[in-house]
Amino acid sequence: MARPLRMEYEGAVYHVTARGNERKKIYSCKRDYEKFIEYLANARNKYKIMIHCYVLMSNHYHLIIETPEANLSRAMHYINGSYTTYFNKKTKRSGHLFQGRYKSFMVDKNNYLLELSRYVHLNPVRAGIVERPESYQYSSYKMYTSNTQNELITDHLVLGLVEYKNGNAKENYRKFVESAVGIDLDNPAKDVYGGMILGSTRFIKETLRTIKEENSKRDEVSRRKELRAAFSIRDVLEAVSDHYMNMQKKEGIKLSEPRDVAIYLMKERTGATNNEIGEMVGGLSYSSVSKIYQKTKVKVKGNRKMKRKASQIEKSLYNFKG
Repeated sequence: MARPLRMEYEGAVYHVTARGNERKKIYSCKRDYEKFIEYLANARNKYKIMIHCYVLMSNHYHLIIETPEANLSRAMHYINGSYTTYFNKKTKRSGHLFQGRYKSFMVDKNNYLLELSRYVHLNPVRAGIVERPESYQYSSYKMYTSNTQNELITDHLVLGLVEYKNGNAKENYRKFVESAVGIDLDNPAKDVYGGMILGSTRFIKETLRTIKEENSKRDEVSRRKELRAAFSIRDVLEAVSDHYMNMQKKEGIKLSEPRDVAIYLMKERTGATNNEIGEMVGGLSYSSVSKIYQKTKVKVKGNRKMKRKASQIEKSLYNFKG
């Protein structure tokens, strides 16, 4: 079976939604809504995401999020996980709060973001909860139409898409959104390609190419990690010890060289942490291990003799494992 594409890259914009398990309420009082918004703010600061829009309904939510650091899954895991823990503890329940994993698709910000933001902000009106979008308390709409500053929302991207007729972007956005009140708007999500991308044909092709390139890079990193984790730190220590004990000429070798080479190879060829390595080589601190590794890495790269030694020890490791 083909491996699914991981849809994360720097600067991507997403529409994200999640619904309560069995369509049950996920917010039961004002404090619940406020707590969820707190977790949104924490995620914004912790993961450097940009929240363009949100609306929290009683049993589901909609978010439009941009990820400068390609970390949507980490941010959403924090938001949903933190809120589930809060809600379960408060209501003395256990288990899943949300119906499966959150759903998301990428958004072409030049052609679809403005329309999508309007559709999101009009959710409470379509649901018959309020007559005007500004009357709904748990939405980012007021932040788009008032002069009140709010650090949670990044509004300049959406406002920049509004046609400037009188220089007042917020007023123009209000008119744009409220012109659709009472109109049966098409859900922009109906045009989502493959369930994962909303955009023009060109945007879809460019996004698919970017996703494949990013996944290829991650696969290479994963393979390197697997290679490094193929040996234990004890394997490396034994190989380094055997190499230096078997050397015929030991003149000119510093007493610290075997230790430094061992640290270098442990970092390159095992999954051990700096603390684990430090304990194994005599109780060195995390920072000391890091400094020795960086220094030895430069030596191995620039000194033929050191490079040859490291290569010989690595070969002995593979022979041992084979």
